[in-house]
Amino acid sequence: MSRDHDHEDGHTRRHALECMIWAGTGVVWTVAGGVPQSRLLGEAKAAEGGFSFLQISDSHVGFDKAANPQALKTLEEAIDKVGASPAKPQFMIHTGDITHLSKAKEFDDADQIIGRAKLDVHYVPGEHDVIDEANGRAYLDRYGKNAKGAGWYSFDQGGVHFIGLVNVLNLKAGGLGYLGPEQLAWLAADLKDRSNSTPIAVFAHIPLWTVYPAWGWGTDDGAMALDMLKRFGSVTVLNGHIHQLMQKVEGNIVFHTARSTAFPQPEPGKAPSPGPMVTPADKLRTMLGVTTVQYRQGQTELAITDTSLA
Repeated sequence: MSRDHDHEDGHTRRHALECMIWAGTGVVWTVAGGVPQSRLLGEAKAAEGGFSFLQISDSHVGFDKAANPQALKTLEEAIDKVGASPAKPQFMIHTGDITHLSKAKEFDDADQIIGRAKLDVHYVPGEHDVIDEANGRAYLDRYGKNAKGAGWYSFDQGGVHFIGLVNVLNLKAGGLGYLGPEQLAWLAADLKDRSNSTPIAVFAHIPLWTVYPAWGWGTDDGAMALDMLKRFGSVTVLNGHIHQLMQKVEGNIVFHTARSTAFPQPEPGKAPSPGPMVTPADKLRTMLGVTTVQYRQGQTELAITDTSLA
């Protein structure tokens, strides 16, 4: 499945809801000057003068229901695709729901499979990663050693400033994500001295923009974070949670939700509730895949190309 929605629709970056494609596994981003483009994983090459990174999300290791009784297996297939790609990302981002029930064995199994990619991995938690008795302690002990608060942090790579946010604690009505005043104050301080020309990449589990509030697909105070980002010339916001690819471009901010490695969810409002969507067994892997995205300096369009696991 391959789409270049900017060109198909003729939309500009501003207020363009670009595409919806259901289910999948990961995104490889190639960055040069903060402007993205994509290609099939098997065709992707690092942008000249830039770098690439991989995004995977919603692995739900431990999930064994009808929508995908082999969630660990499909994660493994996705990692194998990464390893077979000629485009070698410098690191990986996992945008949460690594596990299904925050169990130690689930974290162990995920680490074993993801480790085969031999990449540094930057994690943020999903709500399924913080349901242990200590309300996220298991996640923090593994992945949050150098993080602030509940696990938020930032780092720099190749001139791009990356910010990992946590919006899966103290969820609001309907399951909306929540950042909270402490994290927002940290974000303001983190951004304060950065020039407007610094490319910014933000990643969190639940979308920071409002996708479908009736299902909790948005972040209650996400607008406050996005307001801080408006002054920057190039901002990319990466999320998971909704198990489907969706893009929105508004001003200088590109929003992108990644596919799950485990199972698809229904389109917003087209089912009684969100949750694992059962598909015919021979169709599941056609709905799971790997997506590559490239940033290219001097261009404004965001192009997404998806490759299935079938």
